[in-house]
Amino acid sequence: MPKKTWIVKQMDIDRYLARIGLGRRPPPTLAGLREVHAAHLLSIAYENLDVQLGHPVSLDPQAIYDKIVVRRRGGWCYEMNGILGWALTELGFKVTRGTGAVMRDMFGDVMVANHLVLRVALEEGVYLADAGVGGGPLDPIPVAEGAFTSNGFTYRLERLDDSWWRFHNSANNMPPTFDFDLSPADETRFALQCRALQSEPHSHFVLNLFCFRHRGGSILMLRGRVLRTLRGDGSYTDRLIESAGDLVATFKTEFDLDVPEAASLWPKICARHDDVMAAEAKA
Repeated sequence: MPKKTWIVKQMDIDRYLARIGLGRRPPPTLAGLREVHAAHLLSIAYENLDVQLGHPVSLDPQAIYDKIVVRRRGGWCYEMNGILGWALTELGFKVTRGTGAVMRDMFGDVMVANHLVLRVALEEGVYLADAGVGGGPLDPIPVAEGAFTSNGFTYRLERLDDSWWRFHNSANNMPPTFDFDLSPADETRFALQCRALQSEPHSHFVLNLFCFRHRGGSILMLRGRVLRTLRGDGSYTDRLIESAGDLVATFKTEFDLDVPEAASLWPKICARHDDVMAAEAKA
C-alpha cells in the first residue's frame, strides 16, 4: 500500500482578519493592537460549548484556527488568546504568552495556568492583550497600577509583587479577578490545566455553560439558563432561557453561533440551575 500523506492546512491571517470584520492588515502599533483586539471581541464569542458537549479541546494552533475561523465558533481562553496571539505575531507585534490564574485570590496557586494571557511590547510600553476572560475589557490593557476605562466599563490593575499582577473586573462582571505573570509561560502547565478543566467533575467549565460577547456598550453574559445584559455602570437586565429551542436561538441571534447540538444540553442546564438556586435559597 502507498504511504498515506498528511496534508497540513495553512493558517491564513487574512481569513482570520475577515472573520473579525477587518479588510486590511493593521500595523504593529498601539492603534493597530486596539483595532484587532476590539474587532476580535465584537465578532467572536467566549464559550465553553465543546467542554459541555464532551468534545476534546486542544491547544494545537491549527485546531483552534479551524474551530474559530473556518467553522466560525468561539472558544475559551486557551483558544481565544491562542489565536489572537498567533494573529498579532503574524502582523508583526512582539507577543509573549504569559500565565494567568483566575480567582487565585480565593483558591491559591492551584489556579495558576488556568488562564492564558498575552504580553505585547510596544513603543508606548507593555500592554496586556486578553480576549479570553469572558467579561474583560474591549481594549488592550496598559500594564500599570490603577483604574482604567474601556467601552464605558471601569477596571483596575494592582501590582502584587515583582512577578504577579491582579486584574479587578468591573461591577457585577465575571470573573471578579484574575492574576497574571507576564514572564514566558510554562506550556506544559497549560497543557495539564487544559486537560483538567475539561475533564474533572468539579471543574467550573464542566459544571456550567458559559458564553460572553461584547456588543456595543454592553456585555452579553450567558450562564446556564440566565442571559444577562451588563452595562458599564454595573446595572443589568436578566432573561431566563425558557427551552432548548430558545437556547439554540439565543446562541444564533445574540452570539452569532450556529450550534443546534446545544439543545442536547438542556436537561443538564436545567438541573444545574435548580441546584444553584436551591443552594442560594439556603445561604
